[in-house]
Amino acid sequence: MSASTPSVTGLSPDELRALAEQAGRELEGAHPADVLRWARTVFGTDLVLASSMGDEVLVDIAAKAAPGIDVIFLDTGYHFAETLGTRDYYADFTDVTLRTVLPLRTVAEQDAEHGPRLHERDPNLCCALRKVEPLERGLAPYTAWVTGMRREDAPTRTDITVVGWDARRSKVKLNPLAAWTWDDVNAYVAEHHVVLNPLRELGYASIGCAPCTRAVAPGEDPRAGRWAGTNKTECGLHT
Repeated sequence: MSASTPSVTGLSPDELRALAEQAGRELEGAHPADVLRWARTVFGTDLVLASSMGDEVLVDIAAKAAPGIDVIFLDTGYHFAETLGTRDYYADFTDVTLRTVLPLRTVAEQDAEHGPRLHERDPNLCCALRKVEPLERGLAPYTAWVTGMRREDAPTRTDITVVGWDARRSKVKLNPLAAWTWDDVNAYVAEHHVVLNPLRELGYASIGCAPCTRAVAPGEDPRAGRWAGTNKTECGLHT
């Protein structure tokens, strides 16, 4: 790890962006734990990790590399019970500070306003209401945020950087696992005995809300189970 560790106190958005771009170059190829240690040193408590509990490896690494790190979990009201159980495990048994963020409306209130099963009729609006808006509120107090995105995940993610600039939110955005393959992830799981979402054993390679996620067949694209049968590929959190 060679990136410098300047103070970010009082930096303008342009200065933060320059810092992020420099760190992205210097930390390319670094182990995710080193990326997170650097981020914790630079941003301190202004660093947050956003997790859907389908990125268990990242949460495990963060708990060890940046003990006590804030982790925001967007409880959409549509999660699998297994996902909520995974959240509770990491909240109770690892060194993270779990913060659950709720949508402005319950599922019942959303149904009353927009009609039932909005996720089938307008999945983009459903994601906007139950994921994107809550994330904006959850991220608001922080200067930098961490995601579990990998370049291998989808064609829309092939150019993500390990450290970069989120122009939409004027925040530094870290993707410590960006360069990792599924083999890298699985090797880490085996070596460190990572507790996984039980849905993994049932063929769920990419885990989102229950109504919009299915298991995938062997050899099928890992994200083929998300919004299957539609042309939707992203929930809007990263676009």
